Order: sequence, then C-alpha cells, then structure tokens
Amino acid sequence: MGDPGIVLGVVGICAAAAISVRAIADATVRHAQVTRGDSSDKETVSDARLARLEIAVESIAVEVERISEGQRFTTRLLNDQAQRAMTRLDRPGKVDTPH
Repeated sequence: MGDPGIVLGVVGICAAAAISVRAIADATVRHAQVTRGDSSDKETVSDARLARLEIAVESIAVEVERISEGQRFTTRLLNDQAQRAMTRLDRPGKVDTPH
C-alpha cells in the first residue's frame, strides 16, 4: 500500500468505473428519449426508472469519491510512517568490503 503507483492505479480504476457508469446512464437516457412512446403511462414508468437510475449513479459517484479519499488518507499515513522510520535509521559509516 505504500507504493504510489498502486495507489494511483486504484484511484484511476475507481475514476474509470465512475466515468463508465455515467456514460451508461447517459446512453440509457438517450435511448429512453429516442424510444419514448406517446402514452403517458410509458413516460411515467420511464421517468421513474430514470429517476432511480440517476439516484444510483449519484450514490456510486459518492462512494467512489469516498474510496479515493480513503486511499489518499492511507497513502499519506503510510508515507508519514515511512518518513519517521527513515529518520530513526542510523546511517552506516565507511564500510570496507573485501574484494
């Protein structure tokens, strides 16, 4: 977890997932608009489904943001811990190695 590359990868995957969900929701909305019928019952059902879909997308976006905030917090804690450990290590002096 201390590797910034892994953290950036996880954050990137979460962002890609959020963007994908948003794109699917937009495509669903466009599809619903194209195939919308003349009956008001169909519009009511479609509007209700669209409202539920919007709520789901918003909640997923909030959860992805929470995950990324947790990753940033964990990375900061691990980095601070590693920095403190590095300052406590003694620096070796000159070492003669046999050749």
